[in-house]
Amino acid sequence: MSELAHTHSVLLLPGWNDSDAQHWQSHWERDHGYQRVQQHDWTRPRSGDWLARLDEVVLLQAHDRPIVLVAHSLGCQLVARWAAHSRHAARVQAALLVAPPDTETLENQHLLPGWSPMPRQPLPFRSLLVASRNDPFCSFARAQALAGHWQADLVDAGEAGHINTASALGAWPQGHRMLLDWMQEHEENTTTWQPERT
Repeated sequence: MSELAHTHSVLLLPGWNDSDAQHWQSHWERDHGYQRVQQHDWTRPRSGDWLARLDEVVLLQAHDRPIVLVAHSLGCQLVARWAAHSRHAARVQAALLVAPPDTETLENQHLLPGWSPMPRQPLPFRSLLVASRNDPFCSFARAQALAGHWQADLVDAGEAGHINTASALGAWPQGHRMLLDWMQEHEENTTTWQPERT
């Protein structure tokens, strides 16, 4: 189990069609003890249903443990939408956002109805956005713009495709180390996290 899982509730948020067994999110679930947020319908992702499910899972987490969201693809758009609407966003300490799709392109609007326009509000928690320069679902320039809107730190992953199983990352240990180092860096430079008062 990861050191992060001992101190935080780490929630994995896959994208459209879930993350298969060889996806780095599945490796992290098996290897580090993180929890996957299971959606009721992975193939027809309705934004309202996914938002409600994330709210349910967040409320089930222990109140004395800060939450870290680890999102891939459409899961990143879920985080941004949820943070803009949920009364429980204060439960989250940080988010890792990997390869967010551009849901405003004509093709993606057809594939993912109900997921545009994209949220552009700053996220209420610190975030790290990892983007690829040859992601077929989002240009690097668009990812840069999203990082600016969301006030997320941006990491250039080079030519890594959609940063998924097809990218041949395996367990993506570099990504996990990056998350741990980024979390530690911020915790050393900020005050102690305080749980949400209810």
